[in-house]
Amino acid sequence: MRSRSMVFKHFLFLFAGTLVLFGLLAWNNLKDAEQLFRKQVLSDAAVINDRTNLYLDAYLDNVQNILLLLSTRDDLLDEGMEEEAVKVLRKYAEKNSTLYKTLYMVRADGKAMSNTQVFLDIIGNPHLAKLYEMSKSSYGVMITEPYQSPLSGKTVAFVLPISSKNDDAIKGIAVVEIDLVRLTNMLAQFMNTRNQTFSIVTNKGNVINTFDTTWPLDYYKLLPYNTSVFPPELNQHFVNEIQELPIGITEIHGSTNKLIAVKSGMNKLGWYFIAFIEDSYFYQNIIILYDNYKTAAVIWVLILLISSYMMSRYITYPVRTLVAKMDRVRDMEVLPSISMTREDEIGKLAKSYNAMMERIHNLLVETKEMEMRKNQYELKMLQSQIAPHFLYNTLACISSLAKQQKIEAVRETIRALVGLLSFSFDKSGEFVTLEEELEGLRMYAYIQTVRYGEKFVLTIDAAPETLTCRILKLTLQPLVENAIFHGLAPQKVQGHIHIRTCIRRKKLCVVIRDNGLGMDSEQLSSIFSERRKAPSKHRFTGIGIMNVQERIRLHFGTEFGLRIASRPQVGTLIRIELPNVSQE
Repeated sequence: MRSRSMVFKHFLFLFAGTLVLFGLLAWNNLKDAEQLFRKQVLSDAAVINDRTNLYLDAYLDNVQNILLLLSTRDDLLDEGMEEEAVKVLRKYAEKNSTLYKTLYMVRADGKAMSNTQVFLDIIGNPHLAKLYEMSKSSYGVMITEPYQSPLSGKTVAFVLPISSKNDDAIKGIAVVEIDLVRLTNMLAQFMNTRNQTFSIVTNKGNVINTFDTTWPLDYYKLLPYNTSVFPPELNQHFVNEIQELPIGITEIHGSTNKLIAVKSGMNKLGWYFIAFIEDSYFYQNIIILYDNYKTAAVIWVLILLISSYMMSRYITYPVRTLVAKMDRVRDMEVLPSISMTREDEIGKLAKSYNAMMERIHNLLVETKEMEMRKNQYELKMLQSQIAPHFLYNTLACISSLAKQQKIEAVRETIRALVGLLSFSFDKSGEFVTLEEELEGLRMYAYIQTVRYGEKFVLTIDAAPETLTCRILKLTLQPLVENAIFHGLAPQKVQGHIHIRTCIRRKKLCVVIRDNGLGMDSEQLSSIFSERRKAPSKHRFTGIGIMNVQERIRLHFGTEFGLRIASRPQVGTLIRIELPNVSQE
């Protein structure tokens, strides 16, 4: 490849890169179209589910209206009113023949009247007695689980107790057995039965919809039906699986293929409507789009091949000329420039090169200024390491302890002060190990504990692998100072400062958390401007949070530094990220 000409290289890269780019865009658009179609179908299925639930809710309202009308005719349950009751039931059944299969009125003595009285007298219905017993514990319309009725086939009964108008005693019940086959047919009209189907289950896991012998067998190929019984029923394992499905869209395996199940919430009947869509259905209408993309791709590759070659030939010559002129630039001490009279892209490239050289010069100047600022910050840090007020207050505490003859406390305080002064002055370099920084912090915390008493507790949880890491001296101590004086000291209760260190993503992470007064959003936004404020006379150093932030970024770059989060009356959390560099 190195021996190839620039024309060939430019042509190869231009052609290959453009081909890959547009190929990915075309593939992405194709997938987006596929997902859009899939989303539209699922959205339509969700709409169908909602409409079906509204239909079922309206179905329930109609049944309730019939039952309420029957409940107003408690006289039909009196002795000698059997024929009148049968006439009324037939009248209601004829007006609502598309909804209901059989209507009953059952007296307390077990006598039952129906709109199909002849069949009831001959065949009977053993479920009526059970329904009567179940209705005693119901105060409204009771909806049963599916069962096999001698008169209605597989059905669901709606039962309403009928009370006497005189003494509110239950005189009997009104029962409506619905036609599940007709109900299933009505709901199937909303579905594309070739690639879609549905199922209705109760909250107890029983299937409501039933088999219709007039439907094509293709309707039943999507779901695993047990054809060894008649009418065929869904496998119980599959019923248990769809009962546990969450509300919404879920993938599930049907009889042979993968299905998309769209489950709606429970309606007024206590039923769940679940629509099933064959997964392969989403790809049927995409085949035409695939063919169109293939034809367009062939034409587009030919055009790209020719245009890439012509463009390479056109651009190569002026680029070589520009490279020859740029190669003459050697001296970086002066601002080099290239004179170019062209007004096209090559001319713009020459102007951009001249602007780049000017920016490089400015960056060199800024780098020198940054080095000067870095030295100034280092000097300020060394000059403000120890504040005289801190020494004065510490010595006053030692004097007070000596007067109280607390010799051991005086000894420990002096040892901590000497160690702290040694840590600040004896270390010639600005870098120390994290272990040394934490040791100095413990000595400082001890002195503040002697001064403030049990005002706060400091705990340190340092990972062993972090103790040898390099850290700027006096990085943690100014942050703990702020936590003590601004967060914990003003409180009346004991505070807690917790420091945790770890190595994460090849970075040294130090987290300082306190449960002090915290800060609101306005205080938090202005915290990095504290370097413009005069340091408190109670502070150990004159180094503020802004100073710590700028020292870290001057040494390591802008990707490292402090992150602060705080909530009023909750506390403050400071996260420090530094390079993971061992002192060794």
